[in-house]
Amino acid sequence: MSRVLVVGSGFAGLWAALGAARRIDELGTAADGVQITAVSERPFHDIRVRNYETDLGDCRIPLHNLLDPVGVDHIVAEVTAIDVEARNVTARQDGRTRVIGYDRLVLAAGSRVVRPNVPGLAEFGFDVDTFDGARRLADHLDTLAANPQISGAGTVVVVGAGLTGIETACELPARLTALFDGSVAPKVILVDHNPQVGSDMGDSARPVIETALSDNGVQVMTGVGVTAVDIGAVTLSSGAVVPAATVVWCAGMRANPLTAQLPVTLDRLGRLPVDEYLRVEGVPAVFAAGDVAAARIDDSHPSVMSCQHGRPMGRYAGYNVIGDLLDLPMRALRIPWYVTVLDLGPAGAVYTEGWDRQVVATGTVAKATKKTINTERIYPPLTGDRQALLAAAAPDLQTRPPRGSNE
Repeated sequence: MSRVLVVGSGFAGLWAALGAARRIDELGTAADGVQITAVSERPFHDIRVRNYETDLGDCRIPLHNLLDPVGVDHIVAEVTAIDVEARNVTARQDGRTRVIGYDRLVLAAGSRVVRPNVPGLAEFGFDVDTFDGARRLADHLDTLAANPQISGAGTVVVVGAGLTGIETACELPARLTALFDGSVAPKVILVDHNPQVGSDMGDSARPVIETALSDNGVQVMTGVGVTAVDIGAVTLSSGAVVPAATVVWCAGMRANPLTAQLPVTLDRLGRLPVDEYLRVEGVPAVFAAGDVAAARIDDSHPSVMSCQHGRPMGRYAGYNVIGDLLDLPMRALRIPWYVTVLDLGPAGAVYTEGWDRQVVATGTVAKATKKTINTERIYPPLTGDRQALLAAAAPDLQTRPPRGSNE
């Protein structure tokens, strides 16, 4: 029995496992004796990009509903080490250590928010990086709403005015208004060390974002950082102290530290270099997909840490890892388009196309596209139907989301 081991169950990990299962199904008896095993810390596939939203009720999907129908084994454990010479991983499971061998490995362990050594951040900071982190934030806000007399109860400081920070800040004013129900005036402050918000969004989208933040009642403080976090206050690099009972850290992402265990040079985000087939360069039998991999999307651009790239990378990695194992043809990943659809809360959304992010839709039109993406497009089939799951895992590119029109 040959084992293909997939580490991770996020957008890349899930689709790598399903993609490999689809390829085995296509090959029939030619793939007899190949077993796919996924290993992840939790028995869920989380719709991570929705963690900024208020309602997370349908954002956590049990993995057994997705993997069991297609014959993929799943181990709930945290991978702590990778030995590419021995071709095995070490994992921690229920307080015990176990070693899991592989013939081929797909590393799709994702990324995590960077929490710098800011005094008090570890103790008093929150994030929306994970489902559990988003739930902790929700529980904290519920506690404040029940005790509005707490200093700074209605004030939230969001640190990092990138995409996640903007979406989180835009969601919070209405959320706080509903929670506090008039007992405290809510205040949301978006802080970033850059001179402008949405530094990656370009000149075309920035005015739309700035207007939306203003319309949503978000106060913006740029050119300033956070130097300390306390239980009821935030100290800024300017020396100002902001009374706030909540700090949400959205500043910076880095690939899972497992990438450092492979004998290659990582990029500035800690990602592995991979070829057009998602094979880790210079490391036999190892593929990488999603946020741990720096893939060439076209002739000029590397992949970005997003489900937009993670999902197809996973499907192609799953297809190719079986091809590599069985010495069969593989398929090169190329994605000829790039879009960004940024949720702006009650102010709608902004939809941009191209790497220079030219705005093509805003307001309610873009918001409808964002809703389709967040609630339909990025979800796997949820019926438990084997054929539907395998069909969705084809190594084909989706067309770009509908762009709508403001006319």
